[in-house]
Amino acid sequence: MAVAPAGTEGGDSGEPAPDGGGAAAGEPLARAGRGRVDAASLGAGTRAATGTGASATGASGAGAPATGTSATGTSGAGAPATGTSGTGTSATGTSGAGAPATGAPGTGASATGAPATGAPGLGVAAETSGEADVRAAKVVASPGWGPPDMGAPATFVLLRHGETPLTPQKRFSGSGGSDPSLSPVGREQAERVAASLARRGTIEAVVASPLARTRETAGIVAARLGLEVAIEEGLRETDFGAWEGLTFGEVRERHPADLDAWLASPDAEPTGGGESFAATGTRIAATRDRLVAAYAGRTVLLVSHVTPIKTFVRLALGAPPESLFRMELSAASLSAVAYYADGGASVRLFNETSHLR
Repeated sequence: MAVAPAGTEGGDSGEPAPDGGGAAAGEPLARAGRGRVDAASLGAGTRAATGTGASATGASGAGAPATGTSATGTSGAGAPATGTSGTGTSATGTSGAGAPATGAPGTGASATGAPATGAPGLGVAAETSGEADVRAAKVVASPGWGPPDMGAPATFVLLRHGETPLTPQKRFSGSGGSDPSLSPVGREQAERVAASLARRGTIEAVVASPLARTRETAGIVAARLGLEVAIEEGLRETDFGAWEGLTFGEVRERHPADLDAWLASPDAEPTGGGESFAATGTRIAATRDRLVAAYAGRTVLLVSHVTPIKTFVRLALGAPPESLFRMELSAASLSAVAYYADGGASVRLFNETSHLR
């Protein structure tokens, strides 16, 4: 199966995506993760999918979970029953006589074939865009599962910059190339995400990569939020060496051996002395530690690029370097990771783009 490398300026399909985009579709990163994943928060803001409060009614013995997790029980007939759970954990019960399984109270789990009942009146359809943005922001910025004495986590809301002229062409565009600015489409995307974040109202600071496309995106958002933009060198995109400005196919034609080595090992560098993914990982880990210390207990918008954002997520989950090729990250998408005082991390959102629709 062909996999798409992180690093191209695309990211919306399974094709190779040179500013860190493009991944094999349908390969969620959480599959490989060994860190904590707050499932209730991963769908925050995706109102058309499985937002909190979605009803689980109408299914016999198997209600659709409203928050991404379930309370599950089995009966003597072997029919699983799934309701909803508000905490991201699951409650399980077993009955040898077909009696209803006892999951968490009020979850609507049933093993008798009766329709599972979610919370009526809280369906997504009745929720306005502004209300959904506020709800999503509260979920992303909530303390999580950590004990109360740890305090609020440092929450990084990770925004990929808007499109550049290279994005639809899927060309490698790192920190060593032409440093393109946003296209008209990219500026419109930045305005849309700015409006969404303003409605949510939780961002306390804005930090951006020094490259033109991230500074421009951050400036549009910060102006809407009434904040200044701080520049962080560590958030820059990977340097793709001689591959800058080329498509994946062009790199395959001109540097096949180097490309094969790069796809096979995180230690391999792009042709011409670019930056390896291992080196990018080391840089992002140091940047993370520095920013967590500087913004402890606060919610900060980090405007960066595909490879750095994927690396933040990969490190939070303890996933292997090859997971970078298994993540899809669209232009102007939002992701979020919370960092706790005990050193733990929780991925709360990934590739959220409802604000662009």
